[in-house]
Amino acid sequence: MERTVSELPSGARGTARPATTHPQPPKNTSHPLRVAVIGGGPGGLYAAALLKRLDPTRDITVWERNAPDDTFGFGVVLSDETLGGIEHADPQVYEALQRHFTRWDDIDIVHRGVRHTSGGHGFAALGRKRLLEILHTRCRELGVDLRFRTEAPDDLPQTHDLVIAADGIHSTTREAHADVFRPRVTTHRCRYIWLAADFPFDSFRFEIAETEHGVMQLHGYPYAPDASTVIIEMREEVWHAAGFDELGEAESIERCAKIFAEALRGRPLTSNNSTWTTFRTVVNDRWSHGNVVLLGDAAHTAHFSIGSGTKLAVEDALALAACLEERDTLPEALAAYEAERRPVVASTQRAARASLEWFENLALYVDQPPRQFAFNLLTRSRRVTHDNLRLRDEHFTESVEREFGCPPGTPPMFTPFRLRGLTLRNRVVVSPMDMYSAVDGVPGDFHLVHLGARAMGGAGLVMTEMVCVSEEGRITPGCTGLYTGRQAEAWRRITNFVHDRAPGTAIGVQLGHSGRKGSTKLMWEGMDEPLQEGNWPLVAASALPYKQFSQTPRELSRAQLTDIREQFAAAACRAARAGFDLLELHCAHGYLLSGFLSPLTNLRTDAYGGPLEKRLRFPLEVFDAVRNVWPGERPMTVRISATDWADGGTTAEDAVEIARAFAAHGADAIDVSTGQVVADERPEFGRSYQTPFADRIRNATGIPVIAVGAISSWDDVNSLILAGRTDLCALARPHLYDPHWTLHAAAEQGYTGPGAVWPAPYRAGSRRPRTGRTDAPKPRLTLGR
Repeated sequence: MERTVSELPSGARGTARPATTHPQPPKNTSHPLRVAVIGGGPGGLYAAALLKRLDPTRDITVWERNAPDDTFGFGVVLSDETLGGIEHADPQVYEALQRHFTRWDDIDIVHRGVRHTSGGHGFAALGRKRLLEILHTRCRELGVDLRFRTEAPDDLPQTHDLVIAADGIHSTTREAHADVFRPRVTTHRCRYIWLAADFPFDSFRFEIAETEHGVMQLHGYPYAPDASTVIIEMREEVWHAAGFDELGEAESIERCAKIFAEALRGRPLTSNNSTWTTFRTVVNDRWSHGNVVLLGDAAHTAHFSIGSGTKLAVEDALALAACLEERDTLPEALAAYEAERRPVVASTQRAARASLEWFENLALYVDQPPRQFAFNLLTRSRRVTHDNLRLRDEHFTESVEREFGCPPGTPPMFTPFRLRGLTLRNRVVVSPMDMYSAVDGVPGDFHLVHLGARAMGGAGLVMTEMVCVSEEGRITPGCTGLYTGRQAEAWRRITNFVHDRAPGTAIGVQLGHSGRKGSTKLMWEGMDEPLQEGNWPLVAASALPYKQFSQTPRELSRAQLTDIREQFAAAACRAARAGFDLLELHCAHGYLLSGFLSPLTNLRTDAYGGPLEKRLRFPLEVFDAVRNVWPGERPMTVRISATDWADGGTTAEDAVEIARAFAAHGADAIDVSTGQVVADERPEFGRSYQTPFADRIRNATGIPVIAVGAISSWDDVNSLILAGRTDLCALARPHLYDPHWTLHAAAEQGYTGPGAVWPAPYRAGSRRPRTGRTDAPKPRLTLGR
């Protein structure tokens, strides 16, 4: 089931002391009769109630260190999906919740005194204390033994069939068995405090305050007829600059009320043992150990800006109870519980990471046009998209499109974009993809068909694979080149075809040198594996092999650097004569120029190594040499790896400086990829997972960017473009699956304008009736923030 929930933080509650002895092996049954629950928050209480309702003969005890009404949050927002699960599992709890919900539909974004409202989102909230009261009552009705102000005994795993550790983000159960659960805790960059106002907001409200100390934000929503939750958040350095680190609780609250006086209608804020804190993301490699299982914040956390604390804990309880009923043994049940919940949690945590980083970098976006800023905020987690938001509030979405400059009926992806003297008719790029199908570096019929088909498929720009500047600069024997006249003539045949048969589509060439990643087998014969015979010597910034079994390259001498720079310039001259419209310099993915940029692969001690400005020196020299011979009216872009996904490598901050440096030398756009620089990288894969790096560069520098990385749907392209996170979107695998991806995207959106022109022989296909979309979000009117 898709989890599309909005929920603000439920608070950090006290937790009971866990068992410290080794858990006993699970009984050979998935129907535990004696169950211990450590932690009396919503997740633990609901798990206890569910298990008792399913079997009244069970002996279930909840241990909670704190008093029944001790809680440090205010309101809780639950989604329709979560409520549906509660209604099915326990209608009595559902009815009790329904009686106390506060409901609303709108989200207000207030920035620089202007309020933008988006409707159709469907929220339901209630007070956290009320939620606990409902669950206390239900547990007592069912016969659950609730023990407040009581430490959990040490021997629970030995005296009970099942121990549910719902003891929160600071779980001592988890820490007692950290060697098994293997938790990883990440602390983030903002400070926040949750408070309350004594009146109900009439919407979910986001308000931005640009102070002399930096940007601050308010998140607020109603949870009762006379109360709202209010969260104040800001970067750590802003928090220090504003002096909050020196203020007591009462003074902090008073200052927050003054900063956001307009949003609060001049009313004060109240506290409930509130303190400034930093959010921590918890991830565990395992969720169970013997007959002990983690639930809720003990197992996982996700940032409050998309909500998830109580929601995820309640859904954990639903899944755990179901798996215990459905499986034959306890090990099977706990494994099924984790298998069911882990993908959902991982997806939620990816969305939460995108959302929290958006707020961490809020200062980058405050100068955006006002409606675009609001759209950007609403779509920050990538769960709410352009098409999804249109379903919720068509008027709001159209107002954003008008401000962006979309002609009526034109999706953002089909608006033109200009780079120097080249105007692209739409924002779609066929990303460079190595085909390993050349002979002696010469592109043949395969390349003509491959690139020609994708050009006729409607993209604004079609890029070649990495075209090598020398024979020794190839990755494999099947790589194309531009180091001979014969190769240039073969490329001319392809550019002529594109210009003649796909008018309006531009074709670009990507020039590169393999560096230490060369002399390897074709991808499908063994990616990155050295050739068994016919190897050629490799060169690189430093004498470091890519993998243990890889060939060790020679460190380039000053004379060799000059030779390679001239090879790039000569290849660029051939590319210009071959008729390419755009040239991209490949400085990513661990190839030669990328190897100079990364501190993990450049260990030089001369003028080309050391600090970033020196590591940039040779790539910039190559860029200048190419720009000097490349026709002035034709644009040049640079592809970079914005992170190495490895400790000590290129950082996001480095990537911004690298982009600035290339732009200062005349780059018209930065093609922002990531990784593939070192073999032991640990990428954080996920939908559109590389786009935040393009977003950061664009909004920190104003340089046009091309975003790449698991962008698969036209809805994602529209969302990224309209939010101002990128200028162009490059897609690879979708174009392998469907060469006419762009034209099909136009047809599926009912667009027939100049941004998507079908070749004359194919026009009959453009009139095929629309039978539905496979990539459009479900028309659900609940906000998946």
